[in-house]
Amino acid sequence: MKKRVAIVCGGRSSEHEISCISAGGVLAAIDRTLYEPVLIGITKSGSWVLIPDSHSMQIQGGSLPVVPENAPAVVADVAGFSSAGKALNIDIVFPLLHGPYGEDGTIQGLLEIADTPYVGSGVLASAVAMDKSFAKPIFASHGIATAPGIVVKKSEWDVNKAGVTKEVEALGLPVFVKPARGGSSRGTTKVKSIDALAAAVSEAHRFDPKAMIEKAIIGAEIECAVLEIDGVVKASVVGKIHIDSKFEFYDFEAKYLDGATSIELPAPIDLQTTSRIQESAVKAFQALGCSGLARVDFFVTPANEVIINELNTMPGFTATSVFPKMWAASGVSYPDVITHLLKSAERRTNGVLGN
Repeated sequence: MKKRVAIVCGGRSSEHEISCISAGGVLAAIDRTLYEPVLIGITKSGSWVLIPDSHSMQIQGGSLPVVPENAPAVVADVAGFSSAGKALNIDIVFPLLHGPYGEDGTIQGLLEIADTPYVGSGVLASAVAMDKSFAKPIFASHGIATAPGIVVKKSEWDVNKAGVTKEVEALGLPVFVKPARGGSSRGTTKVKSIDALAAAVSEAHRFDPKAMIEKAIIGAEIECAVLEIDGVVKASVVGKIHIDSKFEFYDFEAKYLDGATSIELPAPIDLQTTSRIQESAVKAFQALGCSGLARVDFFVTPANEVIINELNTMPGFTATSVFPKMWAASGVSYPDVITHLLKSAERRTNGVLGN
């Protein structure tokens, strides 16, 4: 008998549209001999709806998809999911939500209370990974190198711009300014002149009252995908991100809208460095207590230093996403990745008294 899988997408974060595209990817690739997908959307205003099959979840004419506000309402509570008074009989939830109100442990908490199996990391790991200012010291305590940087809350910036500016000057330019709990590089700015710092901090604070300022690391951007397969945590082939020279860095436009980036698989680095990256990816995954999947992003300097940038507990599943590409290069197809995740979700209990 097929299991009914709720693919939940959209949400209230700035990554609403990317979540929708990810959902479209999973919807197209899921093994329908094993699973019956049900597409549930969370609108930008926070309403839960049942998305009709006719609604496009792809980029069309440069426009990103969104969850329709006028779709049939869904009730999500401790009794499960229902619409128009009828139970949707969901067996597993695939929460394809990126950013706050989804990837940060909030929907995971709801699903824990409802005792519903779900794909991905639990409450604590999701919350810690989402807030990079908390994840970084955990990585460092496990011997994984991180970029030097500081955390700047909006309340501190408003009263101590001069003091923060001195700290940034001590770090040395260029620096990256980014939201501590953001994703898809939204709100991120590369600052090469101290005169540009204030505008960059304001931009980051537009997405999150807590910003991070980190010294820019000169080196290759290398990514590694982590996946639990039959209960064993495995690392994929690693890939190198190539970015069109017209972009300063791997920003939102370069990632999703311009088609100006590509991934080289496997990355053109030596086997020893590749092994260190794979080992560090698994170590980072386990250090945060993750489950299911993650994409771990690194820098490799000219001196072959491996520095972690961040860990994403719910990486993009869009057509241009690197996570499925890395597993395809490792011999695991996109549909099989989805099946592994759903089977892991059925086996695992993420609650405080679980695994």
